[in-house]
Amino acid sequence: MIFDCIENAHLYTMLGSRIGQAFNYIQATDFSRLASGRYDIDGEDLFAMVNAYETKDRRDCELEGHRQYIDLQYMVEGAELIGYAPLRDQTASLISEPEEDCLFYQGEASFVLLDQGMFVLLFPADLHMPCVRAGHARVKKVVVKIRV
Repeated sequence: MIFDCIENAHLYTMLGSRIGQAFNYIQATDFSRLASGRYDIDGEDLFAMVNAYETKDRRDCELEGHRQYIDLQYMVEGAELIGYAPLRDQTASLISEPEEDCLFYQGEASFVLLDQGMFVLLFPADLHMPCVRAGHARVKKVVVKIRV
């Protein structure tokens, strides 16, 4: 997991060409003008999902993980807590459809505040619990899915 401000994105673009493309997309896009939905950048290899939603109580959120994609989550407006736990020997409690690439896990997590202008880069070995309420309930967040 990498957690930082978007102003420091240049420090991470060398992690791979798709990761670099994802950061370029975030920095070049005016998300205040985009409606919620999916936006293709490079087909199934790289796409963004713009979401506006109400955050939830921690007890209503679950740890999740992905096998086929890296998540670059960028907070456009508002703030939320995001939980993190390294994938070790946890067993998935619920597996989504293969094309959804989402597995849910039981377990504990450490939390950080994902505030406006910040991002978190989550790899397949990083379990995460997004959408946890941290004060204000309404947020707008972009999740760029980067195929590994």
